[in-house]
Amino acid sequence: MKSLRYIIFSLVTLVAAMLASSAPVVKAKLDSATVMMGSITTLHVTVDQATNVKGHFPLFKVAYEKGYVGVCGDSVELRAPVRIDTVKDNNALTINYDIPVQSFDSGFYKLPEMEFVAGVDTFRSNQVALKVLPVANVTAETPIADYANVADPENPSIFDSLPDWLVNYWWIFLIIIVIAIVAFLLWRRYRDTGRILPRKPEPTPYEVAISGLRALKEKKLWENGMEKEYFTELTDILRTYLYGRFGINAMEMTSRQILASLSANKETKDKKPMIRQILDMADFVKFAKVRPLPADNIKSLENAISFVEQTKPIPPEEKKDNDNSDKKTIGEKNAEIKKGGEK
Repeated sequence: MKSLRYIIFSLVTLVAAMLASSAPVVKAKLDSATVMMGSITTLHVTVDQATNVKGHFPLFKVAYEKGYVGVCGDSVELRAPVRIDTVKDNNALTINYDIPVQSFDSGFYKLPEMEFVAGVDTFRSNQVALKVLPVANVTAETPIADYANVADPENPSIFDSLPDWLVNYWWIFLIIIVIAIVAFLLWRRYRDTGRILPRKPEPTPYEVAISGLRALKEKKLWENGMEKEYFTELTDILRTYLYGRFGINAMEMTSRQILASLSANKETKDKKPMIRQILDMADFVKFAKVRPLPADNIKSLENAISFVEQTKPIPPEEKKDNDNSDKKTIGEKNAEIKKGGEK
């Protein structure tokens, strides 16, 4: 009977020892036990536990929600954030908590035990003492230093005298100024020209005529037996070109009047036969209802293209080059004549 009791007692003792060895151990320590009012010291709380133990400090939850938690009648504050560091060694786990501690009331305080809850069990740390020293009183005889003058910057700049809002948001004002300048320029252009965007340059009479002649060739009117329409469109292109290029109101003139106007113009006088062939053939088709030969139709179009190409305006640069070339040629000829005379 005594042996049974001894065995049971031994088993209970062994189980209790095993449970005690796996139970968390909580320790607390202050960086400094004496601080000045308003100063901050750190409370170090260490928890040694097994890795399979899950626990927490309920006090820290309140500190995170409010930013601090008051203890010792709210004379001492445990502040957030709490720094946590974990060290693992096999099946053992050490958790270090660093808690800022601050007090604005002088006196001697015993901080409460830090409760660590793991499951249904609560484990407490040792108590630590904190002494808060008062700030020295300032008497009437104690001289009080006056406010110091504002120090000049080390590297003064013109921007130091500008207000902060102008220095910080200068790019907004720059954008506004640019928009205002662009808006003013667009308004002035609209006032002067009635348009904001510049007009697209109109095609020259030469470009209109060449484009019309190419389009006429593509239509193949005379190839399809439409000689009258072919010559009507061909002469209209030429009449329009004569008006735009030389100011000859050919749209209101007869063929004889057009030829007379070409004879009176130095640029077109020597090219009148090409226009005469076209006008004569057009009159035969329109009034005499003659069907020209294919060669006559082709020649009429070629004469129109040649007339437009030979009478198109010459750019000033090309004209200058041509004049220089002509002068050089005459000079060379004179030199050759002179050289030949010497011989």
